[in-house]
Amino acid sequence: MAKATDPIVIGKRTAKNRVTMAPTVKFIAGEDGRVTEDFVVHYAERAKHECAFICVEATCITPEGRLAPTQLGLWEDGQIEGHRKLTDACHAYGALVVPQIHHGGVGTHPACGSAVGPSAIVRESFGRKQEIKELSREDIQRIVGLFADAAVRAQKAGYDGVQLHACHSYLINDFASALNKREDEYGGTPENRARFGCEVIRAIRASCGDDFIISARVSGCDPTVEDAVIAADQYVKAGCDYLQVSSGIAPLDSLAHDESLPYNRTASLGVRLRAALKPPVPVSLVNGIRTPEQVEYLLSNDLIDTVDLACGLLADPAFTEAILYGAPYHKCLSCRGCGFGPIHNRLCPAMAARGADEFHFRELLEKSKG
Repeated sequence: MAKATDPIVIGKRTAKNRVTMAPTVKFIAGEDGRVTEDFVVHYAERAKHECAFICVEATCITPEGRLAPTQLGLWEDGQIEGHRKLTDACHAYGALVVPQIHHGGVGTHPACGSAVGPSAIVRESFGRKQEIKELSREDIQRIVGLFADAAVRAQKAGYDGVQLHACHSYLINDFASALNKREDEYGGTPENRARFGCEVIRAIRASCGDDFIISARVSGCDPTVEDAVIAADQYVKAGCDYLQVSSGIAPLDSLAHDESLPYNRTASLGVRLRAALKPPVPVSLVNGIRTPEQVEYLLSNDLIDTVDLACGLLADPAFTEAILYGAPYHKCLSCRGCGFGPIHNRLCPAMAARGADEFHFRELLEKSKG
């Protein structure tokens, strides 16, 4: 029976407990995509409160593939220095830290570049119909190289690895999903639709070595739950060390779920994938985890290996200590007032209740060091 306080091996590294921070985008990077002090303080505060594995928000591999003009980036060497400050701050508290490297694919913001994907389709996006450009084999190989280059920059910045953004309608997910109408080696069977993600994993492994964590935040439902299991298995065989499961493009409304369970339908995707695949790597779930009791239930019943937290950690960084040690915390109220996170608009009532906002964490951090 696993407990939240138990360490866990991920790849060739060890996370000190089973609590992980899910990536939540803040859209404050500016058009240069660089880490600012606000990013450093934001993530260091979660590390200080004992979160063991921190996934930094979606970090784009190319300015033409961003989901917003103010998205964080690792597309050029000048961005490395800022990321190094972030990793140093998190490592000071014993956390493992990885960036979620990302290409927007069909979800690319029109102000940043043309939407691209596995197939030429017309899709409603950003409030209007967009024509998606089909990627050629040459385009695919170029983008595989961009992922590997971004991973090398992450390694130079001191990250313990990377997480591939392979869900939520972005490029790797696009290939694995029903949007993929290709008839070549990148389309058709679930294995072929997973080929692009596998090539990215292999390229990163070849560039960064065996001791560099490669995680993938995968969709547990694209185009079906059964196909998602096959894709995840392919990613593990290609060298993925950690599967962090979320949703994707396919709707979940028809997915059977027992509402009496202490976790929701989206979180159940991780439970389903782990049970079906029984992979030799850890599996995590995310969505709707707001209490220590939910975490305890999932771990003690051997339903999952780690639990990713998003809104709960945005509402209060001390949520991790509540899970681990029973410390008091301010509970996320599920009010959706945070939008893309308190650092973005500072409307979280739980944050207000504890008398702090993200832009004051710098002062708190200095006091903790003193």
